[in-house]
Amino acid sequence: MKIKTAVYKKIIGFLSMAVLFLLVTNYLALRKLDLVTRGKPPVKDNVENTIPETVPDPKPKIITGKIVLVIDDFGYRDDKVSDGFLGLGINITCAIIPGHSQTRKFAEKASSAGQEVIIHLPMESRIPERGEEDYKIKTGMTSEEIEWRIREVLKDIPEAVGMNNHQGSKATMDGKVMSVIGSVLKQHGKYFVDSRTTKETVGEKTMRALGVPTARRHVFLDNETDIKRISSQLEQLVQMAREQGIALGIGHAKPNTLKVLKKEIPKLLEKGIQFEFASRIVN
Repeated sequence: MKIKTAVYKKIIGFLSMAVLFLLVTNYLALRKLDLVTRGKPPVKDNVENTIPETVPDPKPKIITGKIVLVIDDFGYRDDKVSDGFLGLGINITCAIIPGHSQTRKFAEKASSAGQEVIIHLPMESRIPERGEEDYKIKTGMTSEEIEWRIREVLKDIPEAVGMNNHQGSKATMDGKVMSVIGSVLKQHGKYFVDSRTTKETVGEKTMRALGVPTARRHVFLDNETDIKRISSQLEQLVQMAREQGIALGIGHAKPNTLKVLKKEIPKLLEKGIQFEFASRIVN
């Protein structure tokens, strides 16, 4: 009986050693194969099992200029024209007038569409005009009243990351008015785009002095609503972008402006023009 037990132990020991030997041999063989094949291109045995390779773009697009498009006067309507600007397939900055029937709806819609929202703030003009009286900033106001109105507008359009002026040829000439507006914008971390409705504006200068990120309008696209004129203004904006690197154009939510942009934007993208939000270029 003792002899059989000893024999069984020897057999079990032998089998254990054999199994261990096979495991070590297989591991070394697989390790060698891995070292040999490492770094080699993927093997394609059939279409389904092809391992994809990263192929660099043979013709990377060269940026020939950057354009910021600010589109003013959203908020009056909720229609196909307004929606058309959101569907242009580029970055646009939507300037929305506070206090109108479609202000809130369009602010939410523009933000959901991934576009940038700013406040198109009514300001006093040298030419008497009616409208938006509950929101208009006037030169005869006290600092407290201006501050209150700006804060209320910021509450009404919480999506807004900045502001530009609607009209305002008189208000933007007034250093006190622009200083109060700038102080509130700075407190809330907002930027300002000077629409430059007058050459005598101190908006940009005042904002820079206060440390508010700012930029200026270079071209108005559609002061004249004729399609040929809008196209010509767009060409001017493109030329400025190519010459100085960045150019900011302001248009309005008008049918002919939309028509021109729909037609020309695909061509401009092919030519290396890049469209940016205003927030990307203010400084």
